[in-house]
Amino acid sequence: MKKIAVFTGTRADYGLLYWLLRDIQANSELKLQVLVSGMHLSPEFGLTKSEIIADGFSIDAEVEMLLSSDSAVGVVKSMGVGLIGFADALNRLEPDCLVVLGDRFEALAVAQAALILGVPIAHIHGGEITEGAYDDAIRHAITKMAALHFVATDVYRRRVIQMGEDPALVLNVGAIGLDHVVRSDRMSLSELADSLDFPLGRPFFIVTYHAATSSVEDPAVVMTNILSALDAFPDHQVLMTYPNADNGGRAIIPLIERYARHNPNRVCVKRSLGSKRYLSALSFASLVLGNSSSGIIEAPAFRVPVVDVGTRQAGRLAADSVIHVDSGRLAIKSAIDKALSGGHRLLTDQCVNPYGVGDAAGAIVRYFEARDIPRKKKFHDYPWEEPKCSSGK
Repeated sequence: MKKIAVFTGTRADYGLLYWLLRDIQANSELKLQVLVSGMHLSPEFGLTKSEIIADGFSIDAEVEMLLSSDSAVGVVKSMGVGLIGFADALNRLEPDCLVVLGDRFEALAVAQAALILGVPIAHIHGGEITEGAYDDAIRHAITKMAALHFVATDVYRRRVIQMGEDPALVLNVGAIGLDHVVRSDRMSLSELADSLDFPLGRPFFIVTYHAATSSVEDPAVVMTNILSALDAFPDHQVLMTYPNADNGGRAIIPLIERYARHNPNRVCVKRSLGSKRYLSALSFASLVLGNSSSGIIEAPAFRVPVVDVGTRQAGRLAADSVIHVDSGRLAIKSAIDKALSGGHRLLTDQCVNPYGVGDAAGAIVRYFEARDIPRKKKFHDYPWEEPKCSSGK
């Protein structure tokens, strides 16, 4: 049996990886190993490893790494702690392949450990661009460490090949989060309200804002502008989640908690919704607001309009239902008005999501089952023309 280790460091990547974990677990030719770290092990961010266990997965290794720090230095030190723990965990598990999704600093740390230990890396969601976060550079770095690539669109496939990767090992399987659209059960609105212990009696927005780590945006200022813009829509309830554990992110938390206290019948804040509650909420929401990748990738599949705030997702392919806006209060308010308009509602209902139809997990498992996992890689030269130089005369 091929031992496939899957790494998850946040509630977000676990939600995307759920069906891949389930399909590996169910396959008689594969042995699933679950490697958990980062926010999953932090009470501050909801101790979401409990959700993994509740879903029926055994955790094969836990690596504590997060320092209680909100600075760039703290993130770097967390990566160092993680690197030490991942070395021990991977050495013990001896997987035939490590699956890493995305672009976060936790993923970079575990990828570094796997590279030096000679564990082949399969990278999901390479080739994308998010100009407003240092995650952008992390994603491309993991691409160069990975031997196998499962990308979400043909545009991203070409970009990974352009980076010197073998076209035969770069597969467009679509966005893995879309598997939920066609495979996952969802709660009714009343079940969702009961689970949240919050009466969802009006149309509601889902709001998630993360620090834009490669931007001049001040997370606290942007969050203040978002909350001020929300005041202009008192007929809509607000369901908010905590930001990720990025430098600058913790400054957002007291702002949203205070906003919820001042609006107890209108605003519900959760550290983590978990995959089922989040997707259920998404199916009923009037709007997704903030800068989460789920607004770009998953929300269009649910025919929900999106207001993407600031620069964090700049450069990423997006459906026509996504409205990009700067981080000023008036700009955000105006974008929400547009998103709720009848014309944009019609556009959202008719838009085509560029990220596929929801069979990414199956395609990945079929590859693992039928193909050898590449253990070595060579730089694949991308076709190019010799530049014509002038004589200088």
